[in-house]
Amino acid sequence: MGCFSRNVGVLLCVLLHEYGVHGISFYLPPRARKCLREEIRKDVLVTGQYEVAEVHDVVTNLKVTDSAEHTLYKKDNAQKGKFAFSTDNFDEFDICFESVVPTGFQGVTEQLIILNIKHGTEAKNYENIAKAEKLKPLEVKLRQMEDLSESIAKELSYMKSNAEHRSNTNESTSSRVLGFSLLSMLCLVSLAVWQMFYLRRFFKSKRLIE
Repeated sequence: MGCFSRNVGVLLCVLLHEYGVHGISFYLPPRARKCLREEIRKDVLVTGQYEVAEVHDVVTNLKVTDSAEHTLYKKDNAQKGKFAFSTDNFDEFDICFESVVPTGFQGVTEQLIILNIKHGTEAKNYENIAKAEKLKPLEVKLRQMEDLSESIAKELSYMKSNAEHRSNTNESTSSRVLGFSLLSMLCLVSLAVWQMFYLRRFFKSKRLIE
C-alpha cells in the first residue's frame, strides 16, 4: 500500500502492487510536501521516473529514504529524471516531493508531478541484459519468464511466512493468501503450458523437430 501525506496529516492513499508498473500524477501546492510510502520486501529492484512541471520561482526537491531516514536518492530542483535502488531488507520507503518558494512569494499555481515506479522484474532492462549477454530474442523471453516465476515464488514464500505469523489473529489474511496462492499457481501453470507450445512452434519453424 502506498500513501501520499502532507505535513498537516492529510492522507491520500494509492493501492500499489508488489510487481509491475505504477504510474501516478498529482498536484503539489506551493510550500507543500507530499510523500509516497511503499512497503517493499527484501531483494526487490525499484526504479522510478519523474517529471515536474515548471512554475516560475518555485523549486521542487525530491528525496527517497527508508524507515531509518537513510537517503537513497536526492535531487534538488528536480525537473525530470530517474532513480533506482534495491532493497536490502523488508522495509518502508518514502518518495517525497517538497515545494520551496522564496520569501514573499504570492503565487498559488500548483505543480503537476508525474511519477512512474517499477518493481521487480518490470524494473529490469532486458534490452541491456540481452546486449550485455548477447542473448537471442527467445532467450530473453525465457529469462523474463524465469525471473517472473522466481519473483512469484519469493512473494508466495513471504506471504506464507507472514500468514503463519498472523494466523492466530487474522483468519481473513489466510483466506486471501490461499486465494492468491491458487491464482499464482494457475499463472505458473499457464506460463509453463504457453512456454511449452511456444518452444514447440519455434523448434518446428526451425525444423528441429517433427
